[in-house]
Amino acid sequence: MLDVRRMQVLRAVVTSGSVTAAAVNLGYTPSAVSQQVAALEKQAGTALLERFGRGVRPTAAGLLLTEHAALISRNVAEAETALADLRAGRTGQLSIRYFATAGATLVAPAVARLRAEHPGVRIDLRLDDGEEAPASPESGPLAEVRQGRADVAIVVHPRGEPSPGVRLVHLLDDPYRAVLPRGHRLAAKKTLDLGELADEPWVGNEWPAGPCLASVVDACAAAGFSPDFVVESKDHTTAQGFIAAGLGVGLMPTLGLGHRHPGVVVRRVRGPEPVRSVHAAVRDTSAAPSGPPALLGLLDALQEAAAG
Repeated sequence: MLDVRRMQVLRAVVTSGSVTAAAVNLGYTPSAVSQQVAALEKQAGTALLERFGRGVRPTAAGLLLTEHAALISRNVAEAETALADLRAGRTGQLSIRYFATAGATLVAPAVARLRAEHPGVRIDLRLDDGEEAPASPESGPLAEVRQGRADVAIVVHPRGEPSPGVRLVHLLDDPYRAVLPRGHRLAAKKTLDLGELADEPWVGNEWPAGPCLASVVDACAAAGFSPDFVVESKDHTTAQGFIAAGLGVGLMPTLGLGHRHPGVVVRRVRGPEPVRSVHAAVRDTSAAPSGPPALLGLLDALQEAAAG
């Protein structure tokens, strides 16, 4: 195998015109330069230089290796420039996973700021079920972050410990509100005790077995009852339609109530007030102060959007 460093020494000799001149330019002794060229000739199996007047000139093989050495040098310089751009956040790619109700409020303004601050970074946005429990430990947005398939995932804080190697950055606490049909017997109240909904039929609007449904069920248990779900729906818009039609009541997170059905009213609840905790999941190494500037900028933008 040809030694790349020796090829660069050969290139210095050819461009300088002599071993002595190359030695001066490289800061070597002439003997050291001659030894490097001789070792390269042994590797190549042919002569690379021939005497010409008081200097040397390359053979056909020497010229060939000199041209490749120049190409390698250019490629290394380009790689160094590309690496510097990547480390400075001028280029690269960020893969972001998010769930639907976090899209407009958190992700959209954060990505807009990221594009303004890092216009050369390509952004891969993908809607994921961050509100749903994963089918297995090796699936779901947290697993994608841990395995390097995603850089950031917006998730509702899962029960138990987070995945090893994954850090959860708190963004906001999203309180639930009672959603009632207009004309409901409790619609005139500004704030409801959760226990007042114990005997009502309920419209479900959370992913089965996910952390969001757990927040609702646990709050109801603390109020002394289990909700009677008579209708199941996996999105808040459809659930509001069922509630407006008088099929039941429901609890929905504030982020899910950006577009309200005209046939429902929304009221605060207490005793207790269910809350889901929304986080950005990133790999531990990425969240360090020395992590990728674009990713750290995205986390700052997400926290700013959440605070707003």
